Amino acid sequence: MENELRELLESVRSGRLSVEEALSEWNKQSYEDIGYAKVDLGRQKRQGVSEVIYGAGKTGDQICGIAKTLAERGQTPVVITRMSEDKAAMVGDVLPLRYDPISHCGIIGEMPIPSGIGCIAVACAGTSDLPVAEEAALCAEVFGNEVIRLYDVGVIGLDRLLSHLDELRSASVVIAVAGMNGTLPTVIGGLVSCPVIAVPTSVGYGTSFGGVTALLSMLNTAASGVTVVNIDNGFGAAYSASLINHMEVGK
Repeated sequence: MENELRELLESVRSGRLSVEEALSEWNKQSYEDIGYAKVDLGRQKRQGVSEVIYGAGKTGDQICGIAKTLAERGQTPVVITRMSEDKAAMVGDVLPLRYDPISHCGIIGEMPIPSGIGCIAVACAGTSDLPVAEEAALCAEVFGNEVIRLYDVGVIGLDRLLSHLDELRSASVVIAVAGMNGTLPTVIGGLVSCPVIAVPTSVGYGTSFGGVTALLSMLNTAASGVTVVNIDNGFGAAYSASLINHMEVGK
């Protein structure tokens, strides 16, 4: 990306392109067609984060092809979410993959130095919520954020959560992950002044309806400053939290 930008700026300096033409060229959507996928190579320029590969439903070969294309074009670190262990083994035979079996995420390339204005706290209610919480935490780190992990702090044992109050209040944004009745984000929302991103999980008994009960509970929260992403969407929560953590007042 840096070389492309340098060439574009040189074209403006030499008079080959006007400023307007250069802006139009820079904002063009760029992708590479590899047959079964059109790999988005312009997302980093448009949104600050490279395309993230959703591994579920893709074959190991398809994941390899997309990841290799991204890596070769400098779109690193490459992140693959929802990838099974057998697919991770296939990708790891071809590419230098680091795989986390808890979050089912794979990473190719070096992690960035944190560049956010503060830190992101990822809190989850129970150990069963760890896969979604770790997806959020790892993705947030890949997006250039310092992350504090606060796990197994469900509200049924409220003292566990309150023992981390200083850490919660030091964060610029909190990601709260919970299944069952999904009350953790509401309690956290009443304790902190920063934005809270609620992530319902599909964890729970029959009437949790695969996370729908937690989702509706979070959507109906009385706590101000709580927003909600889709069920099990740790990645989406991490991306939104990263945007918040990279905003500067007055810019």
